[in-house]
Amino acid sequence: MVTQTHKPVLASEVVQALNVKSNGIYIDATFGRGGHSSAILDLLADKGRLIVIDQDPDAVAAARSMLAQDRRVIILHHRFSELTQATESLSISGKVNGIVFDLGVSSPQLDNATRGFSFSDDGPLDMRMDPQTGVPANEWLETVGVNELEQVIRELGEERYAKRIASAIVTARQQQPIQRTWQLVEIIEQAVTKRDPHKHPATRTFQAIRMFLNQELEQLREALPQAVEMLTAGGRLVVISFHSLEDRIVKRFLRQESKGDPYPPDFPIPASRLTPRLRLIGKPIRPGQLEVSRNPRARSAVMRVAERTEAAHA
Repeated sequence: MVTQTHKPVLASEVVQALNVKSNGIYIDATFGRGGHSSAILDLLADKGRLIVIDQDPDAVAAARSMLAQDRRVIILHHRFSELTQATESLSISGKVNGIVFDLGVSSPQLDNATRGFSFSDDGPLDMRMDPQTGVPANEWLETVGVNELEQVIRELGEERYAKRIASAIVTARQQQPIQRTWQLVEIIEQAVTKRDPHKHPATRTFQAIRMFLNQELEQLREALPQAVEMLTAGGRLVVISFHSLEDRIVKRFLRQESKGDPYPPDFPIPASRLTPRLRLIGKPIRPGQLEVSRNPRARSAVMRVAERTEAAHA
């Protein structure tokens, strides 16, 4: 069993949705600190296999510390959008019994001020899921145009004060570089005069910058089709989203894949010829009040589940 201090969201629901087979092959595409991996491993026999993937070097290091001695586990340092590439040498495409994606930033990332994800503690303004690649937030904020910054904050943060915040950031950086999280927080707080009593004024802007820098929506769009190809007939795909834009992408993808080939609506084709690759399993699942009270970060989670069809492999 994995020893972990953070609280994985919908852990029992994930295991139930995956319908874990003791000798099956499973992928935890967003290891984090191993909460879902732990729940899966508890049900795997010696011949079962778990592939854990994460783009964050800290998460990979944690996985190696926890699981290096477990012969059932393979640990890979990759983006989840590189699912096919990461697992190519394992020859498991079309053989996987279940894949889980737990999207967004993890609790350990938020709790570590040096990563720059959180506005609660001061730290360097980085926000990269993998600090070894890409551009940190402080560098991007030094050069981004005000119009692009406004668009990012408005679209990814769904922030109604996006224009005001973007203008304030560009004005502030002319006085001094924005290097730390609390510098950015102070700029946002001064720009947002009307406050949501239930949400910190920096929440949406931090979220938007993080999602943009890490290409989170693009990664998701790339990963979902790869995941379907990895699954065997009857294999389950489980996706937990925390953002309405993420959930919209997942919902539309699963709905399209469950309809089958995209013939025109008035085309006279029998249902037996549509060959959908996925079958939707149940309704979207959200955490209950007890879980949210124990783990407030779970409150926006939505879990969707689908199963690879027999027809897809016929």
